[in-house]
Amino acid sequence: MSTPTTPPGEMQCFFCGFVYDPAKGLPDHGIPPGTPWEDVPADFHCPDCGVGKGDFVPSDM
Repeated sequence: MSTPTTPPGEMQCFFCGFVYDPAKGLPDHGIPPGTPWEDVPADFHCPDCGVGKGDFVPSDM
């Protein structure tokens, strides 16, 4: 029996818990669906709390 796992590539804001899902992207922020985390612009900020891309960790942590 397998245990559920987080979809690959999801990243979570260390501070507020917002989860970036590459399958969904963030179209309202100019990031189309299917955009992997490594292709998200370096100046990306969390849409919920405003911290930078460097403050995101893999969501399975």
